[in-house]
Amino acid sequence: MYQVIAPQTEQQWQTYYDLRYRVLREPFQRPRGSEQDEYDQVGLHRMVVNDAGSAVAVGRLHFNSPDEGQIRFMASAPEHRGEGHGVAIVYALEQLARKEGASHIVINSRDNTLGFYQKCGYEVVEEADTVTHPSAEHQLRKTLTEYNRIIYRPTWCQELQATWHEEIPISETMGIRITQYTGRSFETCAQLSRNINVHGTMFAGSIYSLATLTCWGLLHLQLRERELPGAVVLADGNIHYHKPISREPRAVAKVVDMNGDLSSLQNGQNARVNLKSQVFDGDKPVAEFTGQFVVLAPK
Repeated sequence: MYQVIAPQTEQQWQTYYDLRYRVLREPFQRPRGSEQDEYDQVGLHRMVVNDAGSAVAVGRLHFNSPDEGQIRFMASAPEHRGEGHGVAIVYALEQLARKEGASHIVINSRDNTLGFYQKCGYEVVEEADTVTHPSAEHQLRKTLTEYNRIIYRPTWCQELQATWHEEIPISETMGIRITQYTGRSFETCAQLSRNINVHGTMFAGSIYSLATLTCWGLLHLQLRERELPGAVVLADGNIHYHKPISREPRAVAKVVDMNGDLSSLQNGQNARVNLKSQVFDGDKPVAEFTGQFVVLAPK
């Protein structure tokens, strides 16, 4: 189990700075203390910790002006890279920037991390000469809008939602929209007022549709991540309703719950994948959907 926290205790600050130094300074033979600067006292810090309290990813936000936030000292433990913790840090820092009223965020990045930030919706505004100076940093910028509240692959998510509304009209009627994608989890919501029954709660059929579409969307995005072709269809699905929904509903599907082998698509054969999603009434899980999906290989 991992969680994003703000370091507070002496031990938490120690593990926070230890990871900064190990990833960002030690490989370049920089001295201890170089992993800190004068903005640490006024910055906003976040780190992902495991059950033992060890830091697996860290990052800091400070403000260059009331409108401009800057993310610096992003670091992920090498043994935990690829698990989505860097995305979690960027998301947490962006949320803080939005709350403080920033209109945009800038990040300086070397070549090896450039692709990561671009996947998070950042655009290069000043390209460095990394041929002559390999350690030079590019400057990236992200204007904070309602659209790019989605932290990872915002353009893909916008395209997916447009596809839903065009090809599955009921999704627009239900008010279904994508609220978040991190590369590891996918979240949607619907408008209760458009799906309400005579009891003042959400139609069971609407809950089923929201849960199914959430799994469908996660699988669709994962196919794009892996550059695999195919059309996603539902083969079988079951849902367990625990309690009625009386508030704005949301649904979450996670990659960790995805089971199946997609490699057959590379050979022109269909693939089968099992997924599950949870539907929430506020913060309370009230329904769980499990489905078997088939990815149809192009003919």
